[in-house]
Amino acid sequence: MSAQLSRDDLMRYSRHLLIPEVGLAGQQKLRNASVLLIGTGGLGSPAAMYLAAAGVGRIGLVDYDVVDASNLQRQVIHGTAQLGTLKVESARQRILDINPTVQVDVHNVLFTSANALEIAQGYDLIIDGTDNFPTRYLVNDVSVKLGIPNVYGSIFRFDGQVSVFDAQHGPCYRCLFPEPPPPGLVPSCAEGGVLGVLPGIIGSLQASEGIKVLLGIGESLVGRLLLFNALDMRIEFVKLRKDPNCVVCSQPADKIELIDYEAFCGLPAHDHDEASMDKKYEIAPKELAEQLKNGSQVKVIDVREPHELAISRIEGSLDIPLGEIAARLSELDTANEYVVMCRVGGRSARAVELMLAAGFGKVKNLVGGINAWAEDVDPDLPVY
Repeated sequence: MSAQLSRDDLMRYSRHLLIPEVGLAGQQKLRNASVLLIGTGGLGSPAAMYLAAAGVGRIGLVDYDVVDASNLQRQVIHGTAQLGTLKVESARQRILDINPTVQVDVHNVLFTSANALEIAQGYDLIIDGTDNFPTRYLVNDVSVKLGIPNVYGSIFRFDGQVSVFDAQHGPCYRCLFPEPPPPGLVPSCAEGGVLGVLPGIIGSLQASEGIKVLLGIGESLVGRLLLFNALDMRIEFVKLRKDPNCVVCSQPADKIELIDYEAFCGLPAHDHDEASMDKKYEIAPKELAEQLKNGSQVKVIDVREPHELAISRIEGSLDIPLGEIAARLSELDTANEYVVMCRVGGRSARAVELMLAAGFGKVKNLVGGINAWAEDVDPDLPVY
């Protein structure tokens, strides 16, 4: 790709050219640079738009989802007109509208051990905009194996984290988190929510760190973890150290193997609040409605949070938040029949597994949760 800037480019990037740390040479570096974005959601949206606006010459987009109405509260690269379209195509159109000189490569696939190396090969930088542990560990291991810096970001409710993992100059993600947390311990944004502007802040910080790395300027977040809390407007830094015994970055690149990350984390490699379990422990909304109509003694347990019950609920349900259910099992009778529900089935599936392990033999998960109930049984209830 040519590093020469046209007269139009000089006008477009004039505010960059005025900065001594960037200047003409720096802008040419950005023109010749390539960045792979894993995810075009909350974090990927601002990162992609600012990288494009900054003049990064080649941007790769990896996602496998379509634009949904629930995305629009925070995934600002997408709009109402793009509902139902592929996220990578929606993002590509927006990027080219911002800067038509950018080369945009789209990969409408799930980023997996089978395709990750082929997709990531040749990029100068990876920006991790994912929201699940299997893909985060995969991104880390790929970046270490290929020697590509990885700009990490994560968000939940009001809290965000940012760092740059570059194993050649500091720790990697596995130095900080050698093992994933137990499944279900850390809720996703789909389960716990996120303040709409938070991914804009964290994703912009990722873009800023990425541009600094590409230009070789300033002090990056290599060896530091930035902690941001929007509710208290607090920023803190935690120093990170390279683990000399790290199972990944202490190994030669040719010894690093990409594993089954879903098995490693005990979680699916996606950020949807859904679950798959043995069908004998599942029940569809219409089937449950028919049982209740016919006088069944089945008891419905709603494991959502109290503030969610104000949005929608099934009359007569027992309200026990997922975080309390283990401590409150003594309130329940193992001889009774239970159906557990949440918003779309993820949290309730974990509650069902917990109850089965505790000796409750007659317990099922409501497939699709209260949202599926609203669509299939009671259309007067809102879907959220």
